[in-house]
Amino acid sequence: LVSRAVTGRLKPMVQAMALFSRTQVVTLLPYHRQDEIGLLACSLNDMQATVVATLKALNESPKNLKHLAQHDSLTGLPNRALVEDRLQQATAQTRRAQSHVALLFFDLDGFKSMNDRYGHHVGDLLLKEVDRRIRDCVRTADTVGRLGGDEFVVLLSYVAHAQDAMRVAEKICIALHQPLALDDQQLVIAASIGVAICPEHGHDAQTLSQHADAAMY
Repeated sequence: LVSRAVTGRLKPMVQAMALFSRTQVVTLLPYHRQDEIGLLACSLNDMQATVVATLKALNESPKNLKHLAQHDSLTGLPNRALVEDRLQQATAQTRRAQSHVALLFFDLDGFKSMNDRYGHHVGDLLLKEVDRRIRDCVRTADTVGRLGGDEFVVLLSYVAHAQDAMRVAEKICIALHQPLALDDQQLVIAASIGVAICPEHGHDAQTLSQHADAAMY
């Protein structure tokens, strides 16, 4: 009778742990008892929660590492590696669909002097505001990236005419030139922009990048 009384309370715990071992389905065990059985149930509940959280973190870790490897840590924008990959895909697609894409290179005028004068904190806030203003000027399907420092890039997909890319560049210039208040400072910035069109200025990512960089300078 004593053995049956003890094993009867343990049997649901054994079944719950067997189910969790096979499927990672959590079964909340009754832990309101104040004896050893209640303490065991509480410990098993904690163990299930810990294992589930650990498995979730392990599954998400590769995704997080991939995101960090492909995005700028300050703005969260695609970095040089991801932009180049998307540019290669876009140029390959233009050859198949006989469409056009445009590549815009940006360089902020006077950013270094502002960074030196007001400090890196204000410089970081400025770069984040530049990111926001550029993204407000383009479509969701377009790519805005940061190459490093004060260099940004925009990849415009499905451009009908070269003039369309120029209009986007002018729109971004106007948006960036609007005064902005950062950390009690009123700042005015401008940007130099170079535009390259595929296939007019090249059929591959490297040639387009070189053309856009030269046009920017």
